[in-house]
Amino acid sequence: MEISHAQKDMREAYYDGATGAFISGLVWLAAGIVAMIISLKPAMATLFFGGMVIFPLSKLLSKALGRSGAHAKGNPLGKLAIESTFGLFMGLFIAFAVSLRLPEWFFSIMLIVIGVRYFVFSTVYGLRIYWVFAGVLCVSGVFCIILQYPSKFAALAGGIIEILFAIVIRVMAKRSPN
Repeated sequence: MEISHAQKDMREAYYDGATGAFISGLVWLAAGIVAMIISLKPAMATLFFGGMVIFPLSKLLSKALGRSGAHAKGNPLGKLAIESTFGLFMGLFIAFAVSLRLPEWFFSIMLIVIGVRYFVFSTVYGLRIYWVFAGVLCVSGVFCIILQYPSKFAALAGGIIEILFAIVIRVMAKRSPN
């Protein structure tokens, strides 16, 4: 399978990745709300456990929007998307380890980790918007650390950024012939 065909298959199956970004944004917003109302540790757990349902819920949302929610068997970009998840797990470990000493950095580090993962999605979907998306997340995480924003701010920022980019990507997908 040529890369352009593999990318087209991924775009068609997962609505250009917009559904995943949208569900991820909702999880980030939930974590931010938990941080505001309860405390940081339950908010961290919200992001962790909520993260586990992002892919299955995004597949369901893709199907609800008329897409298959599954890429073709043998599509090598499906493997790349899964492989990038291992980097996400390592980033989560780093964020948790750092949070033992600097709890306010957890969500900021996770913004950077998720941003780095979205750079890979530029290849998975063949869309340059993921470079911008990834850059915004990474820069936001860095600024949250440098400016010492509260962790709940970083979590809410992650949710807002993801949902806004999900909307942009969905609008772009509707306009594109694929």
